[in-house]
Amino acid sequence: MSHTLNLYLVGPMGAGKSTIGRLLSSELGLDFIDSDREIEERCGTNIPWIFDKEGEHGFRAREESAIDELTQMSGILLATGGGVVMRQANRTHLAGRGTVVYLRTSVEQQLARTGRDKNRPLLQTENPQKVLTDLFTKRDPLYQEIADIVIQTDQRNPRNVVNEIMRRLAENNIIDGSNEDTYS
Repeated sequence: MSHTLNLYLVGPMGAGKSTIGRLLSSELGLDFIDSDREIEERCGTNIPWIFDKEGEHGFRAREESAIDELTQMSGILLATGGGVVMRQANRTHLAGRGTVVYLRTSVEQQLARTGRDKNRPLLQTENPQKVLTDLFTKRDPLYQEIADIVIQTDQRNPRNVVNEIMRRLAENNIIDGSNEDTYS
């Protein structure tokens, strides 16, 4: 397998990007990077604080800069924030500099996975279900636009999702599939 492989996981909050990303990166021997954690480290504070002080626009500017830098690295698996696709520059960098895997999940599954998470500024509202539904409507076509592979993650064990991604990467000749029976 080539060491220049870059995999980028996109999808809504609660799709499993961090969990699946960690498992998949170790399977593929790639460095795992979570763009939200990276932004927090650079700023020395958490994302809710950035949203609070700089608004979503300020956060998106920081995110765009981080995505541009991170996608120029090689041999990485990057788990992105749910809103990364809202900026054209991010979509261009992700689609042009690596293989994009869209972890697609339902609003119901997102609510189950993120319901009590205070680290998600967009969900600090009376009606998180409406927020997630509106975000899905806006973002799903953008995730689809840049995705090389789309995987449904609802009600699935992360290991099964990883195996399916490995199988699909091999089918698309993105990784060597000579030991493909391992992924079935």
